[in-house]
Amino acid sequence: MTWRRVVESLWGGTERTTGLPPSPNGASSFHLEWLWEGPTPALVEVGATLTVVDAPTVDRLHFWALQASFVEGAGSGRRLGGGHTGLQHHPRHPGGTAVNWGGYGADGRELGGSTSALPSALANPNTRDMVWRAGRPYRLSIHRGVEGWAASVDDVVIRDLHVGGDRLASIMVWSEVFAACDDPSSAVRWTDLSGVTRDGGIVRPVAVRTRYQSVADGGCSNTSSDPDGEGGVVQRTNVARSTPPRAVIAVG
Repeated sequence: MTWRRVVESLWGGTERTTGLPPSPNGASSFHLEWLWEGPTPALVEVGATLTVVDAPTVDRLHFWALQASFVEGAGSGRRLGGGHTGLQHHPRHPGGTAVNWGGYGADGRELGGSTSALPSALANPNTRDMVWRAGRPYRLSIHRGVEGWAASVDDVVIRDLHVGGDRLASIMVWSEVFAACDDPSSAVRWTDLSGVTRDGGIVRPVAVRTRYQSVADGGCSNTSSDPDGEGGVVQRTNVARSTPPRAVIAVG
């Protein structure tokens, strides 16, 4: 491998700092994978606190989410799909704010679920109207529901997804941004990452690992996930990237 290819593999290729992301879904995404001390615990609930630090100022979708895979069986288990829940800056919902809980099965098809008690301006089963404000922390959680796996924001249940599994795995939080790479910067902060095990114990990841959508895959190169100095991580758009891919950030 040439030195150029080594650099591209680490930093996601040549730069893209202007224009809309040309990725298949039109977004630039960056992720924080949870890391545990020792083996991944058998989790039946995960949670993270999300604060929108600098709200978007453009009328393009921004999605900030907690994600988990649904697993059945001992060992590495059988993957039944995954789900993601979080807040959205969504210009087509009242006030431009919404909440989402959706996912996909192992076959790639969108998961069905129960009907949410929250209204939806677009009649979308996954995305519902919800008022949220910048600067206020919101607690996102994925946990067992009545009809499968549920998600909540500040103990308000969004709905259940109809999917099996006896535990959650491959936990991460992320930002998915449909704005132009050079649109005004926005930022969110992730804190208080935690999980609940089958026996009721509370566990916390020791760190997160950064991951960025590469330029080759349509991502922006001016996104960054950085420690805030207080045990949290800030994800920001349109900023010089100061934390490279696959960096490990301690959380507490």
